[in-house]
Amino acid sequence: MIKNFLNDPTLLLNAVGEGIYGFDLSGNAVFVNPAAERMTGWTADELLGKKIHQYHHHSHADGTPYPADECQIYCTMFDGKRREVKNEVFWRKDGSAFAVEYTSTPVYKNSQLIGAVAVFRDISAQQRTQTALQDALAQVKHLSEQLKDENDYLTAELNQDWQDSGLVGRSDVFQRMLQQIQLVSETDSTVLILGENGTGKELVARNLHRLSKRNEQAFIKVNCAAFTPSLLESELFGHERGSFTGANERRKGRFELADKGTLFLDEVAELPLESQSKLLRVLQEREFERVGGSQTLKVDIRIIAATNRNLWEMVQAGQFRMDLYYRLNVFPIKVPALKERKEDIPYLCQNLIVQINKRLGKQLQGLSNKAIRQLQAYDWPGNIRELQNVLEREAILSTQPTLQLSQPLKAGNANAVNPTLTLDEAQRQHIISVLMLCNWKIAGEQGAANKLGLPESTLRSKMRKLAVHRTR
Repeated sequence: MIKNFLNDPTLLLNAVGEGIYGFDLSGNAVFVNPAAERMTGWTADELLGKKIHQYHHHSHADGTPYPADECQIYCTMFDGKRREVKNEVFWRKDGSAFAVEYTSTPVYKNSQLIGAVAVFRDISAQQRTQTALQDALAQVKHLSEQLKDENDYLTAELNQDWQDSGLVGRSDVFQRMLQQIQLVSETDSTVLILGENGTGKELVARNLHRLSKRNEQAFIKVNCAAFTPSLLESELFGHERGSFTGANERRKGRFELADKGTLFLDEVAELPLESQSKLLRVLQEREFERVGGSQTLKVDIRIIAATNRNLWEMVQAGQFRMDLYYRLNVFPIKVPALKERKEDIPYLCQNLIVQINKRLGKQLQGLSNKAIRQLQAYDWPGNIRELQNVLEREAILSTQPTLQLSQPLKAGNANAVNPTLTLDEAQRQHIISVLMLCNWKIAGEQGAANKLGLPESTLRSKMRKLAVHRTR
């Protein structure tokens, strides 16, 4: 049996699965195996002794002519070089085409080139599989992009109208806060906003009101640290004419002004104990009397309070009423510090630069990547308010549309010694820096007067003398 194979190698050639054509130097077919017949539909009898390029290789896949002198099989017969060819087609007898890969190998006898052999295989199934795989990968890519777009859309939906509100960011901790705002804004529940100075507690309060059913009514703010204890009650509850020196006419308090709307008690921890008890009554009964008056007034208001202090510790220290604490702490919202959401800094800067452009008449386009990295490397003890001040300073100094940081960010930069300042100028800068850190609170334990070691009246006097006033 082995001798039969050796004596007649055509038995092997006829058994292989690839198509095989043999050519003489004139380009005529001298051998066609059964696999070639099956793939092309042309029989050996129809092709032997003929130039078969015109039968199976006459055109490209797009139907354009394929000249014989360009045929890679024929080229091998002329120059004796082996060739591997991909991405061509052979044509069947029925006029259809199929994709092929083939090799064209020269045949030598006694060192003389006598012809060539072309071995080819049908790769249509392989191409279909490859095309299907490419289509699947393209579909996966499309779905991935669609999923990303949908995620961005959902984030945008969750953040709808937030850009104009000033509440911007994509960090998880910030998004959770937005979800809480969205949920509680639909109710009349009392909200306690907790967070460090400069984190944007008032902004949260204003957006709670904006999203509520009371949004067409008044939003009234009271900074509980901005008034002396004697004046605070008059501010909150109003007063009757002659109720105290200087009360020349009856005046409505903030509670009356906020009727049907929202009352925002900023720095609620600074309320004196006596005022706390009166506030508790309003929260419980929705009624009060003006200072110096006897008529009971009823109001329909929603209370939002904010503080940067730990009220529970104050309760334990006897500085804050426990019953008022529980009345205010119905739905607490924690505003994250900027150091907890540094990934939001680029979005915050973009929003703040828009505001700065309007206020300063600038045409700033944004920050450099280096500046953003520097901002994100800093811990921001003054939070967003400090970030706003840094950007505004750089905006004033910048002559380019893209902001850079003119000096390293270090805690206490604002208080660095400048030997060119007069004593009054240095004192003024220091007072402003402390006031900014205290959110411009003057009175109270967390107020600027206490931190500066001055009586409140003395600090107010110095502020008047040095022309220190809060700018927006």
